[in-house]
Amino acid sequence: MEIPPVHRQFLKKLCLIPLLMMGVSQATGKTVAAKKETAMTTKTEIATLAGGCFWGVEELFRKEPGVVHTEVGYTGGTTDNAIYNLVKTGVTGHAESIQVEFDPSKTSFEKILLFFFKMHDPTTVNRQGNDIGTQYRSAIFYHSEEQKKTAEQVIARVDKSGAWKKPVVTEVVPFKKWWKAEDFHQDYLQKNPDGYTCHFVRKVDF
Repeated sequence: MEIPPVHRQFLKKLCLIPLLMMGVSQATGKTVAAKKETAMTTKTEIATLAGGCFWGVEELFRKEPGVVHTEVGYTGGTTDNAIYNLVKTGVTGHAESIQVEFDPSKTSFEKILLFFFKMHDPTTVNRQGNDIGTQYRSAIFYHSEEQKKTAEQVIARVDKSGAWKKPVVTEVVPFKKWWKAEDFHQDYLQKNPDGYTCHFVRKVDF
């Protein structure tokens, strides 16, 4: 029995559908693979800093060009498994800190530090605004000798500029262990736009 021309055209279209779908699938697969490859080849670096209550510090850093991720937590202490209820007493020696993951092709550790010294007061020992205690100290926890050298150079530059009327007291110490803060503290000011902060960016030049 001969198939009418109209039906033959319809059958041809049906046969083409799987081929078209295969092409879409392959194209999508290539796009996903390309994105994964780009993500894998982008090398980021970490800056670990303490400058008072980590809520305000994180909120300002998250907006900086080149910053790809932020996380607040505790470091620089003497006990394991640091938690907020202990850190806030000052007995553990930890500082409320932030880890800033950044893309070095878009910013640098030096620029991160220069911004850091504009958005908190680095001249007060164990204090930031109304927050008092070792957990609120100013500190740079370096991950390499290169970061240590850069930190020392930036501090000298800030001191020399006279932008702050007193000497910088920021500690420059090696990074050891990191304890991620409770979920409640992560992106705090994004969740609570009217929440507490004592941080702001000063219009100063170094």
